Amino acid sequence: MDWQSSEDTAPAAPVTEADARMLLGRPPATGAWRDGDPLGERRFAAFGAFRTEGGAELPSIRIAYESWGELNAARDNAVLVLHALTGDSHVRGEAGPGHSTDGWWPDIVGPGAPIDTDRWFVIAPNMLGGCQGSTGPASIAPDGYEWAARFPYLTIRDQVQAQVRLADALGIDTWAAVVGGSMGGMHALEWAAGHPHRVERAAIIAAPPLASADQIALNSVQLEAIAMDPRFARGEYYDAGDGDGPHRGLALARRMALLNYRSPTELNQRFQRSWQSGVSPLGRGGRFAVESYLDFHGNRFTRRFDANSYITLVNAMNSHDVGRDRGGVEEALRAVTARTLVLGIDSDRLFPVEGQQRIARSIPDTLDGDHATIIASDFGHDGFLIETPVVGEHLRRLLED
Repeated sequence: MDWQSSEDTAPAAPVTEADARMLLGRPPATGAWRDGDPLGERRFAAFGAFRTEGGAELPSIRIAYESWGELNAARDNAVLVLHALTGDSHVRGEAGPGHSTDGWWPDIVGPGAPIDTDRWFVIAPNMLGGCQGSTGPASIAPDGYEWAARFPYLTIRDQVQAQVRLADALGIDTWAAVVGGSMGGMHALEWAAGHPHRVERAAIIAAPPLASADQIALNSVQLEAIAMDPRFARGEYYDAGDGDGPHRGLALARRMALLNYRSPTELNQRFQRSWQSGVSPLGRGGRFAVESYLDFHGNRFTRRFDANSYITLVNAMNSHDVGRDRGGVEEALRAVTARTLVLGIDSDRLFPVEGQQRIARSIPDTLDGDHATIIASDFGHDGFLIETPVVGEHLRRLLED
């Protein structure tokens, strides 16, 4: 439901001929990172059997992660940074072998940055169910084949429980801060409510207290777009050749999602009614520039992501409800003990600011009392990835508090 990669978080711009040439080759059946691919900056932590909330069991799991900075002797300077739906552990660093894109938050995490790696030991895991090194549908099951559609249903709490195991393995009893935006914000909220004794500070950025009916509805049409692609083959597409995987369905799902990540203001101002070329779109076979923009980003997405993982992770987002089995949202939030930054974006039509205001009203200790911190941006939901100077200022307030 959000971009979360450096290549996509720039303001929207018309597609050039050079952009189009990037996608001339046929896309692979899956854009997942696979065993045998270059490791890049990934590290791995392996664990034994993992039982999901729903009672399914994975015989073992692996979490891919990256880290920056040094853990101090007291082990009290660790910060957990959690990515959004289609992100991964590559928060900073250049694209290269093992990493198809540059890091997605380099202005936020690094030496002298708001999350200063000269002070903090930063861990960024790829979430369980993802496709960039952690166990997910593209991983090999014990029978020697990909899990594919057999991969179990995961919840946000399942994914946080996997992160708990990672923290234990790294010897981190308490996080100095847990920071996440969008789906990562759901994880951060779940950490703060479900494991309050392990979180000193939390940053909940552009994330809701629960997935609403409207958001679940928007997700459902994306998932149906993937399922309707004949080449999806009920999830059994991993042996397909280049160009024969479910790239059309996955690209369409991505195009649908993009409309919720950006604001009408940005799209209208940048594209207006301009044409992509000199050929008229008014019955002459041409295209509007905004159509080409959506196609380009949808098609590029298929080269770095996996359709089964997209389904798994979107379903996990649908599961999100911090108040489930805790007496409701407000009761769950009152259990949070972390000093908390709750940040929303005024033009966010995916997770409107009403959700962040509801979170802020019930968490006992927030930076701005019972009101969320709201930033002004024309970029909609993706503002938390684009408006890094102002987001960084608020993160500094949290970490220096």
